[in-house]
Amino acid sequence: MVIFATAIEDLKFTLQHTDPGSKARAGTLVTDHGSIETPIFMPVGTAASVKGVHQRELREEINPDIILGNTYHLYLRPRIPIIEQAGGLHKFMGWDRNLLTDSGGYQVYSLSGNRKIKEEGVKFKSHIDGSLHVFTPENVMEIQRSIGADIIMAFDECTPYPCDYQYAKRSMHLTHRWLERCIAHLEKVPPRYGYSQSFFPIVQGSTFKDLRKQSAEYIAGAGAEGNAIGGLSVGEPAEEMYAMAELVCDILPQDKPRYLMGVGTPVNILENIALGVDMFDCVMPTRNARNGMLFTAQGTINIKNKKWADDFTPIDPEGTTFVDREYSRAYLRHLFAANEYLGKQIATIHNLGFYLWLVREARKHILAGDFKPWKDTMVSQMDKRL
Repeated sequence: MVIFATAIEDLKFTLQHTDPGSKARAGTLVTDHGSIETPIFMPVGTAASVKGVHQRELREEINPDIILGNTYHLYLRPRIPIIEQAGGLHKFMGWDRNLLTDSGGYQVYSLSGNRKIKEEGVKFKSHIDGSLHVFTPENVMEIQRSIGADIIMAFDECTPYPCDYQYAKRSMHLTHRWLERCIAHLEKVPPRYGYSQSFFPIVQGSTFKDLRKQSAEYIAGAGAEGNAIGGLSVGEPAEEMYAMAELVCDILPQDKPRYLMGVGTPVNILENIALGVDMFDCVMPTRNARNGMLFTAQGTINIKNKKWADDFTPIDPEGTTFVDREYSRAYLRHLFAANEYLGKQIATIHNLGFYLWLVREARKHILAGDFKPWKDTMVSQMDKRL
């Protein structure tokens, strides 16, 4: 059994309401950088920047309570000494709200041929210059202390999909052993910038029910302030994702936030909210925006299609950001056709605004007690190409 010392128990989570027709929850997390209303979507700011969006627009238009940074990328560039000299990531990037850092486990997984996983940790080559580096549970905890995010993640092995049962089992147990080392080292390395940091371990086990159950029970026994579910955004069918998320949520503590890492489409998010997930992140709204794919409540739009060339209606008549009101679909299509950077920026602001609108609407309907019928209607609408 893994038990946390009280020294790292700082995050406060209040569960306010559960939807009567589903397992959807509305709650509030409080850290030293402010409150976070759940369910929440966290825009991904991989390298201390949410791609295509100025922090001013992020704060004033999209208005998230929390965004995400990536340990692997920040470690390689600008490198940890620079972030330490700046006084932590908040000051370095000019962001005064909550930050979460993932531990780099997924990025190490994605390097495939350029890394070696052993009991001690992972040796990998930088995607930037090919230089060799090593991540261990201990040094990843120190790196995240230096970055200074409000919520930091355990170092885990992200199990690939598909994989055989024995590989998934060995990987899960490695993640559990690494978790114990993470916890032990956090006790030795206090936060560095005068505010607290909260720590989330990660459930693994691929799509094998007995492994997911075993991992969820182990993680729940750690007594952490929140818990994450990993390895469910690596190519598995949506039905498998939902089955594993539901199984894990039924085991993880009711009074702690649950974070499903790297998920997903708007439909994925609503379906997983219905299963009891509280927190999400994904590069999809920003990455798809840069490719001209827009998400709306009525379905998805490929703004590059010729059909929008003379459509002078707003980008999204029901949108919540200034770009939806001020620019037409015809203008945005023109920007993409002309390869103007502004097109990608407008599309990114729209998509992030939509994702945040979606989880906030979900919260309203959870509190009102009618989330399930609203979710079913939204899923049907959004699962279309316009």
